[in-house]
Amino acid sequence: MTDAAVDSSNSRGKPILVIGGGIAGVTTAIEAAEAGCHAILVEKAAHLGGRVARMHQYFPKLCPPSCGLEINLRRLRENPRVTVLTLAEVEGISGSPGDYEVTVRLSPRFVTEACTLCGKCAEACTAERRDEFNYGLSKTKAAYLPFATAYPARYVIDRAACASGCQACKPACLYNAIDLEQSVEKKTFRVAAVVAATGWAPYDATKIENLGFGKYPNVVTNVLMERIAALDGPTGGRILRPSDGKAPQTVAFVQCAGSRDENHLPYCSAVCCAASIKQATYVRTLDPQALATIFYIDVRTLGRLEEFYSTVAADDKVRFVKGKVAKVEEQPGTHDLLVTAEDVLRGKKQTQRFDLVVLATGIVPQTDGLPKEFTLDEFRFLIAPEGSEGIYGAGCACRPEEVTATVQHATGAALKALQCVVRSSAHG
Repeated sequence: MTDAAVDSSNSRGKPILVIGGGIAGVTTAIEAAEAGCHAILVEKAAHLGGRVARMHQYFPKLCPPSCGLEINLRRLRENPRVTVLTLAEVEGISGSPGDYEVTVRLSPRFVTEACTLCGKCAEACTAERRDEFNYGLSKTKAAYLPFATAYPARYVIDRAACASGCQACKPACLYNAIDLEQSVEKKTFRVAAVVAATGWAPYDATKIENLGFGKYPNVVTNVLMERIAALDGPTGGRILRPSDGKAPQTVAFVQCAGSRDENHLPYCSAVCCAASIKQATYVRTLDPQALATIFYIDVRTLGRLEEFYSTVAADDKVRFVKGKVAKVEEQPGTHDLLVTAEDVLRGKKQTQRFDLVVLATGIVPQTDGLPKEFTLDEFRFLIAPEGSEGIYGAGCACRPEEVTATVQHATGAALKALQCVVRSSAHG
């Protein structure tokens, strides 16, 4: 059920409300709905999927995330107990466990459910916008589909990018699916529990001045690397240098770029080591002669990921250097990069030239703007105070974790929310 009124006739008690439509939010909503409770899923973007939808491959299996994500979206589509609200944000929560009143602000999409994905609106559109799905590495028309398998499967119109008064898309649509008169709406829901699954953002690498991001075009971050390598990304799955479009022969991966650093993020983001090891395989798969060097403080690949690390480390064209990178500079006239780092195991400092540098930036929780009912720790991750009921967190909004752990955490959050629903029904 998408952008529709809540029908809880087949539900047990009041619904639960889930904030965030990434893998954690989708999992929470599905698990609650399949247990018989109605779930209202609120996502501020125009589509579900969050960061997972933008990945090229999962580790350690190196398979595309679209498989697992599509299974969950199919479960969601087929379950009438899930109401999906996109372009939506929670403005306020009041009440108590079992009986919360939640106000949701809905921004206009300007495209109705009559959309058939014909694309005529985009063809007629003359304005362009920054492609947020590709982290700004490309552009789309102001009338756009977020990505090929987006859910909801419907175009969006970014009116802020349009020329004043432009309505070129409206007559181009043969199905009358364009409604440029849509305006902001507000809806109020009575729910038993609220789960925040607002996800994460990469640390702002421009703050790490010694590593050159934002100054040198061939210094990119790990999230940008996912889109550069993705088949549906801006380069069609070819890893190319931003400066000149050439395939890099030497790539450096800089671990703990801002993480485990008292000047930036003092904590470990848990997944960066495995992510960089995974991305080294992207480089090696595309070019058997390419060399990947991973600069690390220590490699943290616990449990089942240790075998993944050992397998990639056995590749003689993947080099692991124990040492923190001190600085990245650009070689004049070439846009090549000079990486200066300590090699602890060899007992010396060295400077090496690379075609491309990838910074493993850490996980920052996206918890700003959550209502005051949610409690945050010193790093702005969600915490559940002792004995709290009705307000819960799931996924990377609570702690850095990889996808499998996120799904397990979200399932647990759904169970806690269901318990609150049952208690409120018993007392009602």
